Amino acid sequence: MELLQQLNDIFSQQLGEFGLLIILGGLGLVMILGVLPLMLNHREDPMKKFQRDVKSNATPRKSKKDRLRNDGGVAAQLDKFASYLEPNNKDELSAMQLKMRQAGYLAPDSVRVFHFAQFALALLGLGLGFVYVTFIDPEIADDQTTMLGYLFGPGVVGYLLPKYWITRRVEERKQAIEEAFPDSLDMLLVCVEAGQSLEQSIVRVSAELRASYAELAQEYDIVAYELKAGKDKDRVLRDMGTRCGVQDISAFVTVLIQSATFGTSIAEALRVYASEMRDKRVMRAEEKANKLPTKMTLTTMMFTVPPLLVILVGPSFKAISSFGG
Repeated sequence: MELLQQLNDIFSQQLGEFGLLIILGGLGLVMILGVLPLMLNHREDPMKKFQRDVKSNATPRKSKKDRLRNDGGVAAQLDKFASYLEPNNKDELSAMQLKMRQAGYLAPDSVRVFHFAQFALALLGLGLGFVYVTFIDPEIADDQTTMLGYLFGPGVVGYLLPKYWITRRVEERKQAIEEAFPDSLDMLLVCVEAGQSLEQSIVRVSAELRASYAELAQEYDIVAYELKAGKDKDRVLRDMGTRCGVQDISAFVTVLIQSATFGTSIAEALRVYASEMRDKRVMRAEEKANKLPTKMTLTTMMFTVPPLLVILVGPSFKAISSFGG
């Protein structure tokens, strides 16, 4: 106890009242950063290695991505900690995978990369907070609340940053798909009326949209590949509606399924729905235009009224002040 008290006095003289706490936190951070590489480089399970060798012998040709995975790349390192980097609940895992697909990240290990990014950025934020509190502004240790805020605040921000990025990506992608969808319906209608099947039309429209609307073209590519693989058409279309998360596409999928079920013309259904989507896009543009004056009112008042008051009242106020003097 005497030794601990002496250390506390020494660190308090150097770093302030909470000097010992800062040193212990720094040592804990160093231990975490030192143990993490050792954990990532631990020996692989022999059974998993055997199973991988069997699969490699069964499939002589491998893509570059698979070779990197088997040679100990980043994906292979994340595979070792799949139980820590993925939710154990299947419903939570499915929801997270759906959210990553809606954000445009279709890789099988996207969920693991997301959670690893949260963990790594949180550690980086804690390290930056520790450096700031210890070396840049040691006097901040006098206020415990402020010190804890500067110490753990960057870690919390680093942990929440990937979630904010994914949420923003999902919203931007949904908006891009929603804006491109009416044009794609017109192109699908032209292809179907020209005599092509729905599958061929989707492939052609995907190729045409790839330069201008890459997000929707990617979704059409997935639909085309799944149809070529022999997956049920209704299931493929429903998966597209779920994956995009756009209400217009979900309704379009329902129209196509009903048209195929009742034997009606797909071209007629496309014509009617494309007309509705064009009208809906015009209505959305008009709605945004009608909201613009309301949004500009506050900005106009903030940047116009104060300068105007200065111009009008300023000379009078100066004259009154000089007259009083």
